[in-house]
Amino acid sequence: MRARMSALTAVTVAMTAGVLAWAAPAQASTVVLSQGHVDAVDVAFENGALEISVHDETVVPDVEHDPADVVFVVKPEAAMTVPDDPRYAFLGAPGATVHILPEVQDENLLWPGLATEELEAGVFASDSVQVRVTRVMGPDGFSLFTTDPVGAPNVLVDSEDGLPDAIPRPVGSHLHANWAFEKPGTYRIRVEATGILAATGNRVTSEPAWLTFQVQC
Repeated sequence: MRARMSALTAVTVAMTAGVLAWAAPAQASTVVLSQGHVDAVDVAFENGALEISVHDETVVPDVEHDPADVVFVVKPEAAMTVPDDPRYAFLGAPGATVHILPEVQDENLLWPGLATEELEAGVFASDSVQVRVTRVMGPDGFSLFTTDPVGAPNVLVDSEDGLPDAIPRPVGSHLHANWAFEKPGTYRIRVEATGILAATGNRVTSEPAWLTFQVQC
């Protein structure tokens, strides 16, 4: 009897292990961000590799997310009119509607930044890395630009004039810019971080990260 019970127990344990082995992995919950400060691209260097995460400061305490788990919402209040100024032709025709998350914080909108604050001096050549936008998928054009004190744009990324576009960033820094989307809908933006190690001259590049923006109308 004991031998039979032991055999039955062994079979039960084996069957249970098999069920657990075939169980679907747990899925992370999607994080939806629509208001407040967030570093959409937060670059870190750990264990010899560059990494990109989302640094969420819309909650206390702030947290880090995998970009694959985040949806950035561009609310209808982000809609603006393209200026009648040839310097802004990259946004579309004058008078057309464009949806912009601005570089100067609007408390009602999401305020995404690019951060290299976790990168230490002396690790990368010239104490600088690049954030590269390598692909954009969406209903229309996407651009990232800053404006100078007199309102002239400095275009960092324009998906309609050829990619990749590279944004040089000093280590230990933080940048806010205008995130512009030319039509409502879902945009997926592929980014990576790359830099040259000061000690060896070798280039290191992060795994690509996809940022998802949902532009509402």
